[in-house]
Amino acid sequence: MTDSNPRALRLGTRRSKLAMAQSGMVADAVREVTGRPVELVEITTYGDTSREHLAQIGGTGVFVSALRDALLDGTIDFAVHSLKDLPTAQPAELALAAVPKREDPRDVLVARDGLTFEELPDGARVGTGSPRRMAQLNAWARALGRQVETVPIRGNIDTRIGYVEKGELDAVVLAAAGLTRIGRIDEATDHLSPDMVLPAPGQGALAVECAAHNAQLAAQLAELDDPFTRAAVTAERSLLAALEAGCSAPVGALADLQADGQAVTELRLRGVVGTTDGSTLVQLSTTGYVPASLGDAATPLNMGRELAAEMLAKGAAGLMGERAL
Repeated sequence: MTDSNPRALRLGTRRSKLAMAQSGMVADAVREVTGRPVELVEITTYGDTSREHLAQIGGTGVFVSALRDALLDGTIDFAVHSLKDLPTAQPAELALAAVPKREDPRDVLVARDGLTFEELPDGARVGTGSPRRMAQLNAWARALGRQVETVPIRGNIDTRIGYVEKGELDAVVLAAAGLTRIGRIDEATDHLSPDMVLPAPGQGALAVECAAHNAQLAAQLAELDDPFTRAAVTAERSLLAALEAGCSAPVGALADLQADGQAVTELRLRGVVGTTDGSTLVQLSTTGYVPASLGDAATPLNMGRELAAEMLAKGAAGLMGERAL
């Protein structure tokens, strides 16, 4: 006998407009898969209330731990995170049940007067709270024979774009995925090529997490999983973990799936570590075969570890202590 009035599943989410939009999308998919109502439970995290720069409060896990506490104490049934906010070590008591299909992983520029990055004037003030972006933007400007002044900023998308609208900054750099999910991607004036700016590991992907002991829910949520996205982000996060870097360190990574005709046959992983002033970047890539069984995480895991070892051998270790903000 089926329950004609099943209890609503409680989805834990941060309160920002972007988090609510992301969680709303997942809620719709979960309703379809489970046939159960889903209600959003808003949870405030330390990263939401602290006004310090991310590099100062440690970065890793500041947007996640309150949601995970709520999962563990049963306040919520599952949580939706931006995958790039998740620490690389997965707690045994929590299951990463699904990594849905990834949105555009690139960074974008929102600049005054519709400018692209290469059109910015010498000395342009570019806002970003990310040492990873600072390192690569400064290196790119240097390659163009110019300088930009990277200005540390925090706040939601409205706040950040507001700095440009008010004329306080010439441009800000944001994740394409975030702007797309809240319907504002048209405001981007330049999509930054990963050849110039590699995104954060896992950028553009979401993580759906539940308590490991709730095997039935984990199995249902797993229907939202995209195996190609999971393989790519596994490689990126494996690189990050092997570099022993939190998300406040200037590390960029992107794994692309290379298709041969119809079949996806190869995974290309690119990584970068740099000093925030852009004077030194260690940038390498590697290619591996996609496992026939995409459930086999060994290939992407090993690719990340091997590329990290090469980067460390090329001097990345000396750059990892950078926290200059």
